[in-house]
Amino acid sequence: MRIDQWVPALHRGDAIGDSARLMRDAFRSWGHVADVYALELDGDLEGDGRHFSSFRPGGKQDVVILHYALPSPLNAALREHRGRRVLIHHNITPPEFFAGWDEEMVRICRLGREELPSLVPHVDLALGDSEFNRLELEAAGFPRTGVLPIYLDFARYGERADPVSQAMLEDSRTNLLFVGRLAPNKRPDDLVRLASVWKRFISPEVRLVIAGRPWRRRGYLDALRAFSYEEGLTPSEVVFLGHVDHRQLLACYRTARVFVSMSEHEGFGVPLVESMLMDVPVLAYAAAAVPHTLGGAGVEFNEKRFMEVAELAQLLASDEGLRAAVLRGQERRRAAFAPEAVEASLRTYVESL
Repeated sequence: MRIDQWVPALHRGDAIGDSARLMRDAFRSWGHVADVYALELDGDLEGDGRHFSSFRPGGKQDVVILHYALPSPLNAALREHRGRRVLIHHNITPPEFFAGWDEEMVRICRLGREELPSLVPHVDLALGDSEFNRLELEAAGFPRTGVLPIYLDFARYGERADPVSQAMLEDSRTNLLFVGRLAPNKRPDDLVRLASVWKRFISPEVRLVIAGRPWRRRGYLDALRAFSYEEGLTPSEVVFLGHVDHRQLLACYRTARVFVSMSEHEGFGVPLVESMLMDVPVLAYAAAAVPHTLGGAGVEFNEKRFMEVAELAQLLASDEGLRAAVLRGQERRRAAFAPEAVEASLRTYVESL
């Protein structure tokens, strides 16, 4: 049997693309012919993925898996495909988060969310990478749904961190870390507010580290930097790292005392799982998929009372007993995302088609 995957873009370091390539490797290990096709492909991944223009349909027993994360010509191709069809929903940010910042993103996100129900008659199995996403699929009308978490290579998180990045971030300051695309739904402005409260009322020895690709609208990053200054924070106290490679990312986790998320929309939240793997306690606003991914691990809060959240973060950073208890809970939870667990679910879904 042939099992092909379609992704809008295949970029190094992108969680969806990385997950698709790990799934492909699993399919091949089971004896299937498998490839990943993308509309856009990084040059250094040319041998690891294929351009969608080279895709040729197979037989009716073959499978195509569409990773749904934004509207694209892949949707029309899926409707026309005559083999077995699976959709994996990675979620699309609600358009209102971009209103006033980027009207093109408002249009793209609205279109992506509106197109999802149109695929219902053309999909044999619809999977969400979180229960939150599965519920969206169910609400859209897909009759057969399930959950398949993002596939992560746990072994890579034991690799050596970048020594230069680690040295830069390793000093007497308490590092509060957030990893994620710098975009309005992630609420980096609330992270800045939290760091400001910490500096004023807990200790001046604090550093907020935000690692993630800047949003395409340069003005948003400039506005965040200006806001940080208004909140009394210096560039050494709020560090916007931008895109980091894997070893630099490991340095961020290894020097972090607490991972803090103020995000108001996550479809899954890969950094939550990464924090569990790297033994960094998680403190997160309980929005969208966050409670589903944490599954009772970490520490969640339902209201953004910044003084209280700062005190919680300070306890997680300094109270060794509390910290150890939280890390034990996270260690138990991360087993649900282990490669062998995800692969077992994947095999079950494939065999059910």
